[in-house]
Amino acid sequence: MVDISGKPGTLRTATASGYITLQPETISLLVQDELPKGNVLATAKLAGIMAAKNTANLIPLCHQLNLSWADITFDIGENRIAITATVRTKESTGIEMEALTAVSVAALTIYDMCKAVDKSMEIGGITLVTKTGGKSGAAHGYKPRTSILVLSDSISSGRAEDRSGSILRKGFESAGCPIDEMRIVADDREAISSVIDEWTAKGAELIVTTGGTGIGPRDVTVDTIITRFSKRLTGVEQALFSWGQSKTRTAMLSRLAAGVIGQSLVICLPGSSGAAEDALEVLIPAVFHAFSMMKGEGH
Repeated sequence: MVDISGKPGTLRTATASGYITLQPETISLLVQDELPKGNVLATAKLAGIMAAKNTANLIPLCHQLNLSWADITFDIGENRIAITATVRTKESTGIEMEALTAVSVAALTIYDMCKAVDKSMEIGGITLVTKTGGKSGAAHGYKPRTSILVLSDSISSGRAEDRSGSILRKGFESAGCPIDEMRIVADDREAISSVIDEWTAKGAELIVTTGGTGIGPRDVTVDTIITRFSKRLTGVEQALFSWGQSKTRTAMLSRLAAGVIGQSLVICLPGSSGAAEDALEVLIPAVFHAFSMMKGEGH
């Protein structure tokens, strides 16, 4: 199985479809509820929903998901029945297999209940129609130009190697964000101010800093940047705090911050590699929506 323990739960929806072809005479018997095994579509709907709920028991490497909603609809044609299944959950991984399984089992149930009178039935066209939620939920959304600032005395002096900045760069690049610049500076107020002023003046869209958010004497990132915020994004801060503390108790000691400076969204993260990985899980793709809001486009 794929390890999804490092991913936060989000609302996810998937819709799949398929069809089964039948003789027109069989369709007529089905509509009139005259088939020997009883109400075909009611039974197929229940079977499909039960299959969606038990997908992990049918497909070996699927995760066990707690479905919050499932529905199956049928569109009866002259010689076929189109099947559409929609499922929803708030979990850490996609739910497309549940939707596909629901369609498949609903079609098989129709086949079983009609096979006594129709030997020509065929099942086909089973496909994923839509999938929302998670990182793929905004696959075609706006991708901000991103700059990454690593703050560390030891890394800037060459005594240590950067890890968190590289993780952030790779993560945002993988999400489709152009990286304008990545820079490493010491934990120094003037150096931090200089870079932030330079980047915001250039119109940087997203600025992510890593390091200097603790309570040590050289942890000055938040103190330096927070005074420049015209708007504070406490929701982003709370989401990062909540996810970090659910995995590491000492995350409560960090002083991360998020806000707007001019036309730039600035997010200050702790300097650990774990914090960088957690931030990517929380921020991508949800934070990208901020840029349409900042342009007045609303939700």
